[in-house]
Amino acid sequence: MPALPSSLISSVSDAPAVTVPEAAAGLPAALTNLPDPRARRGVRHRLTVVVTAAVCAVVAGYRSYTAIAEWIADVPTATVVALGIAPDRRPSEAMIRRLLQALDPDLLTAAVSGWLSTRTMSASPAPRRAIAVDGKTLRGSRTCDTAAQHVLAACDQASGVVLASIDVDGKTNEITRFAPLLDQISDLRGTVITADAMHCQREHVAYLAERGAHWILTVKANQPNLHAQLAGLPWRAVPDAARDTDRGHGRREIRTCKILTVSTGIDFPHAAQALQIRRRRRRLDQPKRFTTETVYAITDLRVHQAGPAQLASWVRGHWSIENKVHWVRDVTYDEDRSQIRTGTGPQVMAALRNAAIGALRTAGVTNIAAANRHHARDSTRPLALLGII
Repeated sequence: MPALPSSLISSVSDAPAVTVPEAAAGLPAALTNLPDPRARRGVRHRLTVVVTAAVCAVVAGYRSYTAIAEWIADVPTATVVALGIAPDRRPSEAMIRRLLQALDPDLLTAAVSGWLSTRTMSASPAPRRAIAVDGKTLRGSRTCDTAAQHVLAACDQASGVVLASIDVDGKTNEITRFAPLLDQISDLRGTVITADAMHCQREHVAYLAERGAHWILTVKANQPNLHAQLAGLPWRAVPDAARDTDRGHGRREIRTCKILTVSTGIDFPHAAQALQIRRRRRRLDQPKRFTTETVYAITDLRVHQAGPAQLASWVRGHWSIENKVHWVRDVTYDEDRSQIRTGTGPQVMAALRNAAIGALRTAGVTNIAAANRHHARDSTRPLALLGII
């Protein structure tokens, strides 16, 4: 490993890959109130120090307890001192593992998302905040005796930052965890919540109305009467409100969106507009073969509150949680093959990955894998990203 420059700041200034936004404080300050599950006697390493070091390692692309401990063991003395660790008494893999297996993942997510929300985004803020709600199965957590753990998360569409997360145990499903998840976000007034067909529930709409939030919900066969009502609307007489063409991943896709005002005749509370989203796809090597998918959605937003292009953008933006978070965790961090299964370990590691992804996203990073390699080459770069130096 090359020698560390005498000035930590000077070494970071040579890293052009990311632009770190200004923040009120670094990640350690945001973790100050995170409860420590350990007994106070015999604690050698503060909780904030261990968790911050773990996030630094994940930012550098490290994926497991052992890898996190190896990163801490290998970084230069100046780096561990900046983290608040004594160079001759670095935390062991066993200590890191036991602590992370006992943490509350929901409180960790709340602390990190609160910190990320204070960071200045380079892009101008959207006129209305949109939050995507979606679940993910942690397939690597499955054992011979237990099913894989499942988590439900809320993600800011614009930034790709996970704002809240909650466990979905085997005795329930995502529907019952919808309100407890969003309870973790203090203010939803004026926010647009997007969710898939599972969450097209009257109870969810009533909850969002109490919180002052708007919603866009996909409608499928789990609501057969509502789906039939939407499909029976006079869509043929409605012109396209928005049209978009995209080419990539070996295929071409044409997306159209039609919108109708539905003040009466739709059996769903507060529904103001109905949407028909049609996607026509074809592989570039098969120019004459198109596949067509038609999806319906409803929203309480009225015409004067959101235009057709904005509604279409939010519908498509719902998949930001898949593209910006879940896909990255599966592919870049290989989460589905993780061997972490004990205690809250799977959810905590998911929260650490969300923290690393969110920090990189707010710094303007679009390629997480390349950013991991960039931060792995210099141990001070993760510290600068997290506001430690």
